[in-house]
Formats: sequence, structure tokens, C-alpha cells
Amino acid sequence: MIREFRTQKLRDQSGFTLIEMLVVVIILGILAMIIVPQITVSTEDARLNTLQSNLTAVRSAIEVYAAQHGNRYPGTYSEADGTTPVADNATSRTALLAQLTQFSDINGRTQATQDATFKYGPYLKLGQLPQNPYVADPANAVDVVCVFDQNDITAARVRDGASNAGWRYYAPLGLFFANDSDAHAAM
Repeated sequence: MIREFRTQKLRDQSGFTLIEMLVVVIILGILAMIIVPQITVSTEDARLNTLQSNLTAVRSAIEVYAAQHGNRYPGTYSEADGTTPVADNATSRTALLAQLTQFSDINGRTQATQDATFKYGPYLKLGQLPQNPYVADPANAVDVVCVFDQNDITAARVRDGASNAGWRYYAPLGLFFANDSDAHAAM
């Protein structure tokens, strides 16, 4: 008797029909088509906002440094003595990073600890440049190409195609740009 009852109960139960399953799949597909583009746009907006925020932070740090150091931008004079003008792009890069991430004196000399002489900075609290969110390689996203001998602002807007660095900095002008694409380099 119990066996017959179970068998009869199983026969009476019905599952979803093929039509019902297709309707559900179609509705889910339509919802996915609506939602996925919005998520993609949101992600792009977040990356763009991050880039703009990072540019603003570094540009502000550069301007504060210049205001505290006699209107001399970081990366224009050596971080070792603060009086020797930089001679090449690599020296400018080294000076820029040291002068923004360490304590400095009035001339721009740097050291890791603060004292009465080295009372300015650090201007970038994390100890490095922020990432450019449009550069895929994290090591390059925080790197910077420095140009110490460019005084023409129109020429400064050209992207450095030879470098994968996330940022580009023109020391004499104090200009800091994204170095990832023509669209973002214009920011």
C-alpha cells in the first residue's frame, strides 16, 4: 500500500515544462542585457574618477612643494644638496620622487626623518606616486617619466610612446599628466 502511494504520488508530480524553462531563460537574458552595460559604464566611470583624483592629489603636492621651496618645482634641483640643477631625466625623476615622498629642507635636500631643518613634506603620504588606473601593469602604473628640459607647454602635451610609465612630469613647468593614452594625457 505504501509503495503504491509513493508511486502514485511521483506520477502526479509534474516539473517545469520546456516552454516555462525557455520563458525564464529569455527573461534572465533580457535582464542581463540591461544590467551588464550599466556595470561596464560604472567601472569606466570609477577608473576615470580615480585617475582625476590621483592627478589632483599629485598636482596639489607639486604646487605645495613649490610654494614652500621658493617657487622651484620638485625634480628641478638635486635632492642631495638642493642647489645643483638636474642634468638629465633620470636625475630629475630621482629628485622628484625623493622630494615628494621624504622630508625636505628649504632648498629641497631630502632625508627620511623630520627634524628642525627638514621640516617640509612628505607631500605624498604613501611614499610613492599613486597608480594610473589605465595602465595594466601595476609596476608601471606608479612609474613616472620626467622631462627636465622642456619649457614649451604645447610640446609637453605629447604622450611618450616609448615608455609604459603611468605618469609624465615636466619639471621646469611643474606639469604632471597621465601617460597612458591620448585621451587621458590631455587631463
